[in-house]
Amino acid sequence: MNYRVQPTAQVDETAEIGAGSSVWELAQIRENARLGEGCVVGRGAYVGTGVRIGDNVKLQNYALVYEPAELGDGVFVGPAVVLTNDHNPRSVDPEGKLKRGGDWEAVGVKVGEGASLGARSVCVAPVRVGRWAMVAAGAVVTRDVPDFALVVGVPAKRIGWVGRAGVRLVERDGEEGVWECPQTGAVYLEKDGVLAEREG
Repeated sequence: MNYRVQPTAQVDETAEIGAGSSVWELAQIRENARLGEGCVVGRGAYVGTGVRIGDNVKLQNYALVYEPAELGDGVFVGPAVVLTNDHNPRSVDPEGKLKRGGDWEAVGVKVGEGASLGARSVCVAPVRVGRWAMVAAGAVVTRDVPDFALVVGVPAKRIGWVGRAGVRLVERDGEEGVWECPQTGAVYLEKDGVLAEREG
């Protein structure tokens, strides 16, 4: 075994854990879930059945990732974040009978490469968080988040852009649609509400 699992964690025998990953106390990883290499699953975190997680992903303490979520490489999921999977949740059907696993259709959250979900944020499925986006602590995401977007609030709304370093971008003086990272100097171009990295 080339990964580490604490004795109090529960990892189903059908789950796949990548090399160099760590699963900490009281975490639970369900059937057929797949974690990439170099992942960290914090205390009390939950990874649902069949969830797909890329390489170098951090799930902080008590994060709840319900199936059929998909997380790209380098995703950060802060403490007590929730990724839901039922857009119309009910415990019982219209006749009052307890719903079982096959009585509803699971819908998932997809999180793109490098994106970060702040502490206690909630992503209400079905929704996609774009590459390198930043969801503020406590935000409730109810619609798709563009790549590199910084979103805050309930419901979450875009208030700016962030770069790969996670720092809010600054628009260059006199150059509309040209954004720069104050930390790395990387340049990004905005067109029609979409931000992309400038090549070269």
